[in-house]
Amino acid sequence: MELLRAIDGRRSVREYTDAPVDDEVLRELIEAAVKAPSAINQQPWSFIVIKDKARLASMSDQAKAYFLKASLGAPAHRDMLNDPAFHIFYHAPVLVVIAAAEPTDWAVEDCALAAENLMLAAYAKGLGTCWIGFAQHWLATADGKAALGLLATYAPIAPIVVGHPRREPPPVPRKTPEIRWINQAGPAA
Repeated sequence: MELLRAIDGRRSVREYTDAPVDDEVLRELIEAAVKAPSAINQQPWSFIVIKDKARLASMSDQAKAYFLKASLGAPAHRDMLNDPAFHIFYHAPVLVVIAAAEPTDWAVEDCALAAENLMLAAYAKGLGTCWIGFAQHWLATADGKAALGLLATYAPIAPIVVGHPRREPPPVPRKTPEIRWINQAGPAA
């Protein structure tokens, strides 16, 4: 798939089928992720792959409770998170958490670059992904790290669900970017 087509077509998917994602495909996505640039080539990332539905449901409940107790997000978020039927991982069959295995000055940026590679590679394979921001705060707690089997020194950065999309989400309108040209001639005509 052409790169610009993948960038243009990738969407955050929030509806998944029950079809499993093959372990070999997940390895290919992680191989694409680790080809991301990293500051000083430190490659601080670690990947945790969870395919257990019961564990994901439990993690969803715990993350929702934490988010609500900490009074994070907007009022609309609280309404959604108070709904017992809302599953923050959207019932996707897989959660891949990209964590920083060691604290570095640019670990967050490095893991985010790896996450984008993973999401684009998934799209190229006909899979959907969504970065789950609702999970981030809880995953950074001792309980969240324990659920992931992480040492206290690790920092979960990017929780990304992966699965077969139930449908293709429509394009999301984009704002015109603000661009400031700093040169004497101005933009090329």
